[in-house]
Amino acid sequence: MNRDTTPRAIARSLAVLAAGLALATAAHALDVGTAAPELNLPGSAGPVKLADYRGKLVYVDFWASWCKPCLQSFPWMNEMQERYGARGFQIIGVNVDAKADEARRFLSETPAKFVVAFDTKGEAPKSYAIKGMPTSFLVGPDGKLLLEHAGFRDADRAALEAKIRQALGGQ
Repeated sequence: MNRDTTPRAIARSLAVLAAGLALATAAHALDVGTAAPELNLPGSAGPVKLADYRGKLVYVDFWASWCKPCLQSFPWMNEMQERYGARGFQIIGVNVDAKADEARRFLSETPAKFVVAFDTKGEAPKSYAIKGMPTSFLVGPDGKLLLEHAGFRDADRAALEAKIRQALGGQ
């Protein structure tokens, strides 16, 4: 075989490969405006199904017991649930630990004042194309995605709350 190994040919091959990977990744990403994948998981207070919350604004948060930013996000999510729950807002925290006991230990130290589901098989993160912890999705009352947010820092709080307020009608 006669291969062109000049720097220009290698750069061209790498560019084609990168473009192909970008297209493959984009094909699996969830787009704003598309229907949120269904959740049907066991929860701390019974089965958790996203369809049961149709008509509400839902913040689906994927978290793990080992996730340091999750320690920061839980107090904020508790505050948001208390502040906006009466207006039709619901948080669903989806734990992705392989062992539910690790999640329960986390919850004993960092309680959740919102719905908690357990996905020990890791199926929901695949359907939502999760790349890191925590990752959150704001799902409109019609079941369509309004926002995807990766990670959590104190600096994220105000912008996320503004999105929640806006989706609830701006108040």
